[in-house]
Amino acid sequence: MEKSIKVFAPASIGNVSCGFDVLGLAVQSPGDEVFISLNDSSEVTMKLIVGDDGRLPMEANKNTAGVAVIELLKSIGSKQGAEITLYKNLPLGSGMGSSAASAVAAVVAINHLMGEPLKREDLLPFVMEAERVACGSAHADNVAPSLLGGLILIRQNHPLDIIPIPTPKELVCVLVHPHIEVKTKDARSVLKSTISLKDGITQWANTAGLVAGMMKDDYELIGRSLVDVVAEPLRSDLIPGFAQIKRTAMENGALGCGISGSGPTIFCLCKGNANAQKAGNAIQQEFNNMSLESEIYISEVNRKGAYIID
Repeated sequence: MEKSIKVFAPASIGNVSCGFDVLGLAVQSPGDEVFISLNDSSEVTMKLIVGDDGRLPMEANKNTAGVAVIELLKSIGSKQGAEITLYKNLPLGSGMGSSAASAVAAVVAINHLMGEPLKREDLLPFVMEAERVACGSAHADNVAPSLLGGLILIRQNHPLDIIPIPTPKELVCVLVHPHIEVKTKDARSVLKSTISLKDGITQWANTAGLVAGMMKDDYELIGRSLVDVVAEPLRSDLIPGFAQIKRTAMENGALGCGISGSGPTIFCLCKGNANAQKAGNAIQQEFNNMSLESEIYISEVNRKGAYIID
């Protein structure tokens, strides 16, 4: 049996505009890495966290990577000891599924080290529990795509029912992360507990249209459907210049543009790399005009999810 392993888990776009809490899309990069080494201690511990500036908890039962490992070992009745090193490449509070990626990388690593007792999709409950510890609710819209890859529809959480949605070959994702932080709890606090029937109908129609556009390789339909009337109007105030940024993206090759997860990262979906690069550069220039630094990440859809790198 292997004694140590390193796993990469990718960032993800939560919601994908109209699919609030029910759609998530995995990208190629960036992502978190987790190195796990087995030992004889019968305890799960965090050895080191690199890249978080000391902000994440070192207690395994409070860290998403640690929680995922603890929950999996508990489920298979194992008292195996493990030491976790987390390489935090995703910025905290970025809207790119940062806490999810840490948990996903850790659970894939420990499952492999234990001899693959569980199938990949059976790991979801453990990373959802880690998400609950991190942000107070066990949502799957980031953990499912990070774990399984591609575009995932979460039809239901209890019992969990997820459906992979095929995506067009030329679909390219753009993420532009400005150097501001929006905490998930804060982003949820601005949302209303109810919506109007009119908004509900619009949102349902757009979600169905987006899924249909993906399955039909209909880029124009994808673009028309990337409209969120529920969360984005309320969360956009948390991101400086959002309305102008969105207009700029659409004028520079984006099929659609929105807030990735709870923000502040902006995402675009584009047809082809040329459009993606143009839209990404245009968004970054808007942030530059506001004296805000940012990073651009451009990639095709990640269709395989987390993977072993060492």
